[in-house]
Amino acid sequence: MTPNSFARSFSIEATRPNAAEIAALADILPSATPVYFSAVPTIEPPELIAAAALLRKSGLEPVVHIAARRMRAAADLQDLLKSLRGEADIRRLLVIGGEVDAAGPFPDALAVIQKGRLREAGIAEIGIGAYPEGHARIPAGRLEAALDEKIAAATAHGLGVHIVSQFSFSPERILAWLKQLRACGITRPVKVGMAGPTSMPALLRYARRCGVNASLRGLMSGAAAGLIGNIGPDRIVETLSLAGDLGDTAPHYFSFGGAVETARYACSTSRRLAAGHAMAQPNAN
Repeated sequence: MTPNSFARSFSIEATRPNAAEIAALADILPSATPVYFSAVPTIEPPELIAAAALLRKSGLEPVVHIAARRMRAAADLQDLLKSLRGEADIRRLLVIGGEVDAAGPFPDALAVIQKGRLREAGIAEIGIGAYPEGHARIPAGRLEAALDEKIAAATAHGLGVHIVSQFSFSPERILAWLKQLRACGITRPVKVGMAGPTSMPALLRYARRCGVNASLRGLMSGAAAGLIGNIGPDRIVETLSLAGDLGDTAPHYFSFGGAVETARYACSTSRRLAAGHAMAQPNAN
């Protein structure tokens, strides 16, 4: 089977990249690659804004996470958006709830979309979260309804929408989830979350923290239990690349093993698939 276009383009997620890491990312990644900033609780706005501005200056596309429940006041969100737009030309956000109890004006991501005046602040497009393995605290039916509500609210406010999924270690589970999403009539672009090359101990920590233990057990079973060194999402990339038409989909790499290492892996994988597709073309005619 000829590979589809999955993994030819991609985005990565970084946690507090410093100037040296941003310079390295700019050397490795194609121009305008989206780099998402994780919603780290301890990061203060000046650091976030400066890093986003440096990414933009380096020719990459910064996409900032906005964690709804961490906003203490509506004015704080407006101030942050104004600075991000003015200093880093931010046009896209990833709007999430944030794993803390609601205390401010925005109890969830939907509230930010509905009341955050994002379009007025110069935001053109938002990402919204989704969970191929479900969510430990949210029933499956509620997850599906929330996804529909957020897409409808964003559309009503003139915002473009894409979906960013939580990572999973099971290509079969991801593929089934994508097919179900498309069968329900959701045609928005999907950035498929997957863990970039990471050691098994680190994967264990992040999987437990993020609630993806089910597919992690599959990764660790059988021959996988003997794996050493960094483990990449090769099986997921291969499966989705050969899966036929899944609509507009692309990898979204979580950089648990380091942003620079993840960037190298993503670029190498993209080049390999592009070369394989090019070689397959003559035989397809």
